[in-house]
Amino acid sequence: MQSEMTEEEIDLLDYNYDLPGSLPGTLNIPDDAAPTELVLISYDAKHSVQKTLHQPDECLPYLEQKMVCWLDVRGLGTEDVLRQVGGIFNLHPLLLEDVVNVPHRPKLDLYDDQLLMIVHMVRPSKRGHGFIAEQVGFILQHNVLLTMQEESLWDCFDPVRDRLKRNLGMLRQRGAGYLTYTLLDTLVDGYFPVLEQYGEYIEDLEDEVVMRPTRQTLQKIHELRRELLMLRRYIWPQRTVINSLIRDGSDFLTQENRIYLQDVYDHIIQILDILETYREVSSSLMDVYLSSVSNRMNDVMKLLTVISTIFIPLTFIAGVYGMNFNPAASPLNMPELNWYWGYPLCLGVMATIALSLFTFFWRQGWFANFSAPPPESDR
Repeated sequence: MQSEMTEEEIDLLDYNYDLPGSLPGTLNIPDDAAPTELVLISYDAKHSVQKTLHQPDECLPYLEQKMVCWLDVRGLGTEDVLRQVGGIFNLHPLLLEDVVNVPHRPKLDLYDDQLLMIVHMVRPSKRGHGFIAEQVGFILQHNVLLTMQEESLWDCFDPVRDRLKRNLGMLRQRGAGYLTYTLLDTLVDGYFPVLEQYGEYIEDLEDEVVMRPTRQTLQKIHELRRELLMLRRYIWPQRTVINSLIRDGSDFLTQENRIYLQDVYDHIIQILDILETYREVSSSLMDVYLSSVSNRMNDVMKLLTVISTIFIPLTFIAGVYGMNFNPAASPLNMPELNWYWGYPLCLGVMATIALSLFTFFWRQGWFANFSAPPPESDR
């Protein structure tokens, strides 16, 4: 099932477990799974044929030829077609179950005459960050490769198909093992655009955290951390898969192909390094957010303190002269009430006190944050 990480909800891996007591080889196909499409590419050094198959048995004539056959199974929604493919290529029931029951953790299994590899490919989302993930199963036999994709709408293999069609590079001079390497290399390289998009998003989020932190900013940080965790869960096991494929590829891969796969392994390590860096940055963004909010609160409290400090002596003076003691009863009862300039003098004293405190706080630098010009982006 194709899944996109959205702002409202980020779906974690939701494994479709078989019901207790299910027979081995049970195909657990979701109701919304895409119908199965079959595309066959058969080639050698001189010829290349690409054909959409209506029935799985249409590939039999090509299998009898001494050519490399790549059967691309797109969509896992038609159980009858999948079982026919399993019968034609003599797929083990457990192998077919692992490929069809999605999502499945990346893995590598070796059978007598088959090699099963399950990985995940991703592509950037259109909303500025995030990604769309899809499971892909590789079934390698001698001179035959089956790829079983979760969806039929998209994949990252078009450059490989174009190279086969135009006979670019060494692809058509090599066997199915080299084709497997090429597809894996293309799949792994598809993670870099996703990471690049996340890098730009993190830079924008850092500016927002420092300059304009809001409650929505906190939500964005949580979503970012969950998305990076999900991406790590996709790519981390694939490191083990590629490493096992290099060591235990048996007769399906030549020594030269294993050297090429080492380059794929290096790319995965590079992706993991970038991903871990982004995860550390996303974790530090939470601390920066809390610090920014705390600083803003301190600025607010400082401003309120300044205002309160200025008005406290003024309130005291106003309170003293608001007691209304009768001066006629005693010469000690507020003689200032009988002064001709008493009221202007009182206001002058209050203004002098307020201005003096304001000047003192200004010289202490308490108004620096309030009087600073806004950032360029906010003007």
